[in-house]
Amino acid sequence: MNQQIKETIEALDVSVISEERKETLQPLVEFIKSKEASNELVNINFICTHNSRRSHLSQIWAQTIAHYFKLKNVFCYSGGTESTAMFPMVAETLKNTGFSIEKLAEASNPVYAIKYSENEHPIIGFSKRYDDAFNPISGFAAIMTCSQADGGCPFIVGAEKRIPITYEDPKLFDGTPEQAEKYQERSLQIATEMYYVFLKATA
Repeated sequence: MNQQIKETIEALDVSVISEERKETLQPLVEFIKSKEASNELVNINFICTHNSRRSHLSQIWAQTIAHYFKLKNVFCYSGGTESTAMFPMVAETLKNTGFSIEKLAEASNPVYAIKYSENEHPIIGFSKRYDDAFNPISGFAAIMTCSQADGGCPFIVGAEKRIPITYEDPKLFDGTPEQAEKYQERSLQIATEMYYVFLKATA
């Protein structure tokens, strides 16, 4: 694993997570635990309205931290209720944390190869609907990362479990002097919570 990412993960402080928030995260802990116990694939699809910011950060951190905990059968995905594009500041924020990011296709919806380790398969990042053929069609946990998608999508086809774990949108700070700081803040919040989830799931 990239040394900077490893150091970032090891510096995460789960004591900042409130008891209320831990209750929100618990269903995902239990989903991972039950799948691991029966040696099944752990498919997790992080869903937001536009699949442009929070769902990508969640997918990438969850996959990275699963690798950190040496879990081989965890596969993380992301999708939206509509397809737009992964916002460039997401790639920039991850790059600043040590991820290696290569743009594979230039388009209105670019495709990125995102690597947390030189020798591991890259995470493929691009915006897509949650039910895109790239994503699993059944047996997955649908993690609703924004309240709009959670409210607007009462039923996720194929989801074995639906879990709302919502985050504030860093988009609110686009074009402001605080933009980079707020994206980094949200990225680290998501990383901290995903670390807590996998820590508890492997305990």
